[in-house]
Amino acid sequence: MHAFKYHRPSGIDAAAALVKGEAKLLAGGQSLVQAMKLRLASPSDIVDLGTIQSLQGIKSDGKSVTIGAMARHAEVAASADVRKAIPALAAMAEMIGDRQVRAMGTCGGSIANNDPAADYPAAVLALNATITTNNGKHEADKFFKGLYDTALKPGEIITSVTFQAPKRAAYMKFKNPASRFAIVGVFVADFGGSVRVAVTGAGPSVFRQADMEKALAAKFEPASVANIKQKQDGLNTDLHASAEYRAHLVTVMARRAVEAALK
Repeated sequence: MHAFKYHRPSGIDAAAALVKGEAKLLAGGQSLVQAMKLRLASPSDIVDLGTIQSLQGIKSDGKSVTIGAMARHAEVAASADVRKAIPALAAMAEMIGDRQVRAMGTCGGSIANNDPAADYPAAVLALNATITTNNGKHEADKFFKGLYDTALKPGEIITSVTFQAPKRAAYMKFKNPASRFAIVGVFVADFGGSVRVAVTGAGPSVFRQADMEKALAAKFEPASVANIKQKQDGLNTDLHASAEYRAHLVTVMARRAVEAALK
């Protein structure tokens, strides 16, 4: 690990002012610290968001759930507000990593990092979330740009994320047995008049599955997606799974997610 300067600002404006050049923001540190240990990242400065109180908290108005960027995965999983308004979101948070990761990893950090196998990006897309930052707001469909790439500008910090409460929803993933990242994960959300289906782990970035959305909007049942095949073009191939297998898993996980949403 290379040497760096450590900062612990007490407010958003102070934190944003420190993010210059090769400086990096530190949320839960579950990705950044590991990259630094492997010398895959060598920031000049680390700006720790952990003491900024305005980034904490979870609240619900019944129609949506707003989660502070520094809310830990374990907090989301245990939140009575989340469990009542969007139980699928709480269940998803409970699936992330292991107990240690859930105790440290954060909602905002996961979304800003946009790891191709992360769970939160699927929830953001499927639940039509709004990402609020110190500079404004971002729509879910315009936020994720590609591999580890988002619409965030330099110095822009996620402050909270507001998830829309669906009529019913569920998330299913085929886990990497070691990391518990999604080899393929599918989040299905039924809003009554429309359905959103988000896929993570399969490609370089999270994406929506339009064919499945259309079929489920017509009839929300497992059979509607059982024969829809995901195209292999552009999907990931690595030591864990081929593009062909990931395409197959998209259909399998989507069907299981619909089954779970109907229970």
